[in-house]
Amino acid sequence: MRVEIWSDIACPWCYIGKARFEKGLADFAHRDQVEVVHRSFELDPGRARGDVGSVVDMLALKYGRTREEALAMEEHVAGNAHAEGLGYLTGDRDHGSTFDIHRLLHLARARGRQNELLDLAYRANFAEERSVYDPGTLAAIAVEAGLDEAEARAVLADGAAYADEVRADEREAAELGATGVPFFVFDRRYGLSGGQPAELFTQALEQAWRDREPVPAAPATPAVPAGADAPGCDTDGSCEVPRN
Repeated sequence: MRVEIWSDIACPWCYIGKARFEKGLADFAHRDQVEVVHRSFELDPGRARGDVGSVVDMLALKYGRTREEALAMEEHVAGNAHAEGLGYLTGDRDHGSTFDIHRLLHLARARGRQNELLDLAYRANFAEERSVYDPGTLAAIAVEAGLDEAEARAVLADGAAYADEVRADEREAAELGATGVPFFVFDRRYGLSGGQPAELFTQALEQAWRDREPVPAAPATPAVPAGADAPGCDTDGSCEVPRN
């Protein structure tokens, strides 16, 4: 069975949702027979490479809040991350185009190191003071994930490398009806969006396993299992903030 996950490194709910999905997968009896594929989704596809700014300033501008209020929004998200055992720094961090990160993730998939690179990139972005928008830092993270440094740097230097693969993922997300991330698709039959509870992921896996068929060659709009709405990030770049 295949699970495809559309996500963006800039999305905190993708970071949290990945951890929750993995907990749900760990409770699934057939977990060893599940192939997980991470696919590209840019929340801000029009942003220029090299246009890097403050995430707190971005949040304040987008929501019409003060910097103090934007930091408080980050605190709410951090509480959810910490509850999953994830690190999350609530001070300021960089925000920019994620296109190069997605291209590098496709290289990592081709080399069998995609999950390792994604975990390290999330950690660098949300839990460490390392900018994933700096090519040198991103190359170093790629090496930590087990990629060849020269190959990683060559991909980062060539803006066309794996660009078609990123765009293909994004077109497919649109065909499936995804307007935000994280977006989880189970054997092209069932879909879940947002940072759902771990137990709901387990239920979706069990339902998809019972109804499993060969993965169709063409995209099919997946049905969505019953469940509560979960926070996520939309294509306008806005991320829902829970008010506990």
